[in-house]
Amino acid sequence: NLALNCNETKTVLIHISTDFVFDGFLNEPYKEGDIARPIGFYGDTKYKGERAIINNLEEYFIIRTSWLYSEFGNNFMKTMIRLGTERDSLSVVYDQVGTPTYAVDLAKVILHIINAHSIEYGIYNYSNEGVASWYDFAKAIFDGYGLSVDLKPIRSSEYPTLAERPKYSVLDKAKIKKTFGIQIPHWKESLAVALKAHSKINI
Repeated sequence: NLALNCNETKTVLIHISTDFVFDGFLNEPYKEGDIARPIGFYGDTKYKGERAIINNLEEYFIIRTSWLYSEFGNNFMKTMIRLGTERDSLSVVYDQVGTPTYAVDLAKVILHIINAHSIEYGIYNYSNEGVASWYDFAKAIFDGYGLSVDLKPIRSSEYPTLAERPKYSVLDKAKIKKTFGIQIPHWKESLAVALKAHSKINI
């Protein structure tokens, strides 16, 4: 319905999608044109949303992103900080690999796209630079926040979840960088900013 309304009113739609549209079997960063094969319900619903937009609208930007977090809301960074203050030890999976993305960085890119008044419509990948496992991400959070936690790496099979997740979901960002001329910070750099912002809020 949203896509149809945008089409009728000649409104450009910006839709946020996910790395979970991919199955995780590739061993190199996913490009926008790679075949989407979601393996879980969440990824499947996001992919269906993408198709609804593509089939009903010409002027759109679909932005696939990954592992979003910030100092606000519920997300992995805030959960790790909370658990790190409550427990002496934690186990986190090491065999799921992607890229943490600071929501503030994503918001800035969306504003950049809006202000560019570009007609280069289509699908774009955006995440921070670099690669990490959830274990790597958790360790960086604890180290950056000054929490002493005995962190143990475990396999995904040792931590079953209702939602099946791709083992590898790193996104290739060459297209968005070339089209919009943006500089993308490394995830560790952005995490430091987010941790500092979180500290200010929780003084």
